[in-house]
Amino acid sequence: MKHNIDPLLEQPLGLMLGYFSVAVLELIVFLSCFELLARYRCWQEIKRGNMAASLATGGKIFGLSNIIRYAADHPSIYDFMIWSSVGAGLLLAAYVLFEFLTPVFRIDEEIANGNTSVGFIALAVSVSVSFLIGAWVV
Repeated sequence: MKHNIDPLLEQPLGLMLGYFSVAVLELIVFLSCFELLARYRCWQEIKRGNMAASLATGGKIFGLSNIIRYAADHPSIYDFMIWSSVGAGLLLAAYVLFEFLTPVFRIDEEIANGNTSVGFIALAVSVSVSFLIGAWVV
């Protein structure tokens, strides 16, 4: 017997639950990708009170959520999944470029050392780039 999710997605509640489930899953997956790319352990640093890590991680969460919000404008959940994943991939690429192309200091080292100024700049970059990506995915 073949099961098809499309009839469930035709109902407003089913569609909302579908978008919500995909969005939460993407947040978990892409935050895990950011955690793997960083030279510090985001959640361990936050647990020990590192405000710079908290700011940078908060910026990533906001950035991913903002991209997901823009992608949700697509009427098909399948388009939503594609565009939110592409957008999150672009945000990951921007993070790598930001880290490796900043000539003055190492972003991850400064955040691991608790430099809140760098953490705030990382937050601002994530949020700003997410708005740019959001404009492209619609």
